[in-house]
Amino acid sequence: MRMGLRTTTPKKERENADPEILEEIDREFQKLLTEERNLATIDIDKKSIPEILKAINSEDKKVPYAVEKEIPNIAKAVDLVVSSFKTGGRLFYAGAGTSGRLGVADAAECPPTFNTPPHLVQAIIAGGKKAVWRSVEGAEDDYESGKEAIAKKRVCPKDIVMGLSASGRTLFVVAALEEGRRIGAKTVAVSTTPNSKIAGIADVAITPVVGPEVITGSTRMKAGTAEKLVLNMISTASMIRMGKVYSNLMIDLKPVSEKLRSRARRILKILTGIDSKAANEIFEQSERNLKAALVIIEANTSRKVALKALEESSGVVRKAIEIARKRSPTE
Repeated sequence: MRMGLRTTTPKKERENADPEILEEIDREFQKLLTEERNLATIDIDKKSIPEILKAINSEDKKVPYAVEKEIPNIAKAVDLVVSSFKTGGRLFYAGAGTSGRLGVADAAECPPTFNTPPHLVQAIIAGGKKAVWRSVEGAEDDYESGKEAIAKKRVCPKDIVMGLSASGRTLFVVAALEEGRRIGAKTVAVSTTPNSKIAGIADVAITPVVGPEVITGSTRMKAGTAEKLVLNMISTASMIRMGKVYSNLMIDLKPVSEKLRSRARRILKILTGIDSKAANEIFEQSERNLKAALVIIEANTSRKVALKALEESSGVVRKAIEIARKRSPTE
């Protein structure tokens, strides 16, 4: 056994089937909060459908409160992510099973939502792409694959490795975090188990304690919901800090369709009070650059000055407007 964690796959365990080793493994898992039985749902199989749904809903209500308690740690993670992005770093989610799929979903949503390059937020899932759609036996217990995945992504000290594991002891995730830390990258652990293995490895540990699941061990439920909320908060807050949002509007959209061009014109109208004709004229004048169009209007300046101000402000529109207002429209 390695530091209290098994390094063999389930298949090898069955082949080697040493009763003492199996007993030790069983005791180890029995201690996990994610494996505890929920006393409130002991008789859930006897309930009517509405009663089952009420039981699930009652347990789900506990999740946001558990996440709320972790806001100070989530804020620390956001600070790390923003610092990484500003220095050319990337964010890697590493997980297995439900946790891995949640990382895939959040990473996939960043480019269409915030117009980020695909490499900026990436997901590493145990078992590779096929594990997104179906379970890959033994993948979560493959320590070496976790290390190899980090090496394959060429993780460097500017990057962030964020390990996602409800139990907090998934070997693939442990390896990814340990390797990321060895390389010099900052590390974050997201788990729903107190005092977890990954929490002890990471620079920042986020641990929303949601309690036992409605169905014992089904961490796709409360634990998965908690992880999803945490990832939403981290990626969204980081993108806001990177200037991807103005007011509560997605200001960095890429107008590649008529729907998105219409949205861009409507955003200009909402934020500045101009009419449809003026919004369209300035949007086209900016060469369909929504951020530049907004600076042009708010600072009463030229496209050239607006673009320069956006460059100097690292794309943060409010700062760009301040910069542009201090300059002549002909500069």
